[in-house]
Amino acid sequence: MVDLKIENLTKKYGETTALDKFSIDIKSGELMVLLGPSGCGKTTAIRCIAGLIAPTNGQIYLGNKKVNELSPKDRDVAMVFQNYALYPHMSIHDNIAFPLKMRKKSKSDIQEKVIKMAELLGIRDLLDRKPKELSGGQMQRVALGRALVREPKLFLMDEPLSNLDAKLRTHMRTEIKKLQKKIGITTLYITHDQVEAMSMADRIAIMKNGNIQQIGTPTEVYHQPNNTFVGQFIGNPQMNLISGSIKDESLFLFSQPIIIQPVDKTLLEKKLTPKFIVGIRPRDVIIIKETDIFTGIRLDGTVVFIEMLGDDTTVEVKIGSDSLLVTINNILNPFHVGDIIEIGIEYSKMHFFDDEGTRID
Repeated sequence: MVDLKIENLTKKYGETTALDKFSIDIKSGELMVLLGPSGCGKTTAIRCIAGLIAPTNGQIYLGNKKVNELSPKDRDVAMVFQNYALYPHMSIHDNIAFPLKMRKKSKSDIQEKVIKMAELLGIRDLLDRKPKELSGGQMQRVALGRALVREPKLFLMDEPLSNLDAKLRTHMRTEIKKLQKKIGITTLYITHDQVEAMSMADRIAIMKNGNIQQIGTPTEVYHQPNNTFVGQFIGNPQMNLISGSIKDESLFLFSQPIIIQPVDKTLLEKKLTPKFIVGIRPRDVIIIKETDIFTGIRLDGTVVFIEMLGDDTTVEVKIGSDSLLVTINNILNPFHVGDIIEIGIEYSKMHFFDDEGTRID
């Protein structure tokens, strides 16, 4: 196992900057996920690390060794692509064995390692088949086996599950996580799917426009987002963002004056600038019943949309000219479009950002 260290990695295509001073440290044996929307620079970063493209500036270290000038085959890095890239004319056995043959390993060594990897991945009974005879999940396992069989120092995965259906994606991300921990290989995994990232990663690096916005554990990026981009990119449904202001010592949300309880006033005064943004996750918004005692922020709104999502329901509530998403359990959903309801927001559940979207602690 080996650490991966990236320092100020920059990649430009003419006037376009795909990566801008990208820096990250991945610990030995860690599964780090690069997460971000399409075009944010994830694939450019991973291809620079693999040696498939040359960075404009910056350094790449595997362990204590700088690898910028090394060819891809000399970096001891394995990569799994989105389309699997299996050789269609070869058997599954020969696909997995291919990187070992290129390193001129003995036939006995190749056979031993191929069988061992096939058993680990549960595909030993498929070794005589061709890729066209396999399902998407089976082909994914073969691609993993071919990448891992030569025991590389670093494992790179470029959206490997995007071609699978939803059920198989859920199964495969669990299998990949288990396999990565069993082998203990340092892994960099890229995806645009925040559910994949949250369920698989030891740590997540969230990207936007070639820049890293935040690096942290799934818990850290969910509960303490650095900015509004991270707050909305992590979590489904996405975080509500509410414009707020303080005027004449009164708090305004949704253009409405809010009564601040004495117990909360000191907390708010420490956090807020004259104009700010409040983030609140839909699951943290409360539907207040007539008999409830609630001392946080109370607002009246109209139900304008209801969407059932399995065990949960998302309710869109219109408040003035704005709206708020609320997630509730289906069992507790007695609402209909047009209903007037009262919602509650606890101060402890609110995330505060300045008017440019940067977190205020």
